[in-house]
Amino acid sequence: MDAGKAISETVDRLRQRRTAPLVLELDLTEGLTEGPPADPLAAVLSMRKTRLADVLAGLRRARQDPRVKVLVVKIGGQPLGLAMVQELRQAVIHFRASGKLTVAFAETFGEFGGGTVPYYLATAFERLYLQPSGDVGLTGVALEQRFVKGALGKLGVGFEAGQRHEYKTAPNTFTQEHMTGPHRESMARIVESITESLVAGIADGRRLDPGKVRELIDRGPFTASEAQEAGLVDGLAYRDEVYDEVRRAAGEEAHLQYVSRYARGAAVRKLPQPMADGIALVHATGMIRSGRSGRSPLGGGGAMGSDTISAALRAARRDEHVKAVVFRVDSPGGSYVASDTVWREVTLTRKVKPVIVSMGDLAASGGYFISMAADVIVAQPGTLTGSIGVYGGKPVFAELLGRLGVNSEMVAEGANAGMFSTSRGFSPEQWERINAWLDRIYDDFVGKVATSRDLSRERAHELARGRVWTGADAHASGLVDELGGLEDALTLARKRSGLADDAPVRVYPRLNPLERLRGPESSEDKSAALARIRLDAWGPLARLSAELGLPAAGPLILPDWYTIR
Repeated sequence: MDAGKAISETVDRLRQRRTAPLVLELDLTEGLTEGPPADPLAAVLSMRKTRLADVLAGLRRARQDPRVKVLVVKIGGQPLGLAMVQELRQAVIHFRASGKLTVAFAETFGEFGGGTVPYYLATAFERLYLQPSGDVGLTGVALEQRFVKGALGKLGVGFEAGQRHEYKTAPNTFTQEHMTGPHRESMARIVESITESLVAGIADGRRLDPGKVRELIDRGPFTASEAQEAGLVDGLAYRDEVYDEVRRAAGEEAHLQYVSRYARGAAVRKLPQPMADGIALVHATGMIRSGRSGRSPLGGGGAMGSDTISAALRAARRDEHVKAVVFRVDSPGGSYVASDTVWREVTLTRKVKPVIVSMGDLAASGGYFISMAADVIVAQPGTLTGSIGVYGGKPVFAELLGRLGVNSEMVAEGANAGMFSTSRGFSPEQWERINAWLDRIYDDFVGKVATSRDLSRERAHELARGRVWTGADAHASGLVDELGGLEDALTLARKRSGLADDAPVRVYPRLNPLERLRGPESSEDKSAALARIRLDAWGPLARLSAELGLPAAGPLILPDWYTIR
């Protein structure tokens, strides 16, 4: 009898859980991952992390779900890139427009530090609460670069580099002691453009005049009580107090569920038919290099390999049930040759079916190279893109080695056999070869931009010259077609291919467990798109080695200090 009663109570609880009102919850303490794991190590490291695509899909579905009453989000901890924040912000605004309550809570927006970008995200919510001990680090936007030419000179290290053109500032860290005029001009406009977006969003979300927001930025940071008095937050409360209010709004019987779990549960209940027509989603994340995607176990983040991305695009192109491809790019660039390999596959795919690029936080230099051939490019206002240019060079350690008592001798056949040795500088004849190489890459890059974006060669060069643009400015100049996020790109892909609004999206490559185990039969096999762990020489120093001109990434790279978080 007792057993039967226990079973009955369990069934009742499960039934109530399926029918009770829902409060969707999102915890951004650990940040978000851009896409599915690209390699075995990434799968382990991101095991408990929430995917951006799951959040976007969950909020999109929840707008039409009468069970969902409230969205509550904890903001803070791991910083998010500005474009990802704008993507989340857009999704929250659409969710809020459906008439459902949205609540943001933060323990602090920057503890003794800046918190402008996370606060900007929070202003998309109807109600905004801050822990009484917290702060609002609304201090504005700053980009800072250090120049080490003087320090290297004291060590006896020189740096020889060429660049195309004056805005391609990646090597300036090592070749200049101060910002050049073009360098400062470019960075100033990026800061100005981003500030315009932040001010407009905060003003709209908090119902403040934009001039007032700029005044508040100049007065920041704020203590909790000062922030409440200035109208930057709605109230001061601890987590338990916020959640008590949320439950009262949704109903005491309401059930809490993470947005990602809600999205995956919906996907399981509505599994698409294996042969149903749909959209292929290909993720291209990290620095670009030849070979397979992967990461070093020594650290330094993941990278996309041209072989892996190309195989995924080929698989999507040849699948008759894929009617369009959304190519999600989040990359600072890297190898020119690898970028050109991926560009070719995008070009071939576009001849067969629509290709829509969705840009993440970064799609610059090589990241723009692999994007430009798409039918449509979609970017957030805060995406950093462009940087259409090239640089190359090397450090010269001759003086340092001499000071250390190290003598370097070389035996070579061929006048330029040792030209990339770091123990000696380039000869005049070798500089001719370097400049010819830089000119060839730049001319190819700009020519393909002109063709892909339907611009004159002169206009493409004017927009290029290595200059980094925000998505907002790139849109105004024609380097980007539309402003928006991944969901906008998927909607556009469905329209272009004549699919229904709820047509399925499949991440490519799609492999069953057996295909993952057996390995590819050839380079044409879709399992060739699997990534792996790579033993990179530089590990966590990969980006620095690339900026030093050492063989790690390539000549199409955007410096890390451009990232806005």
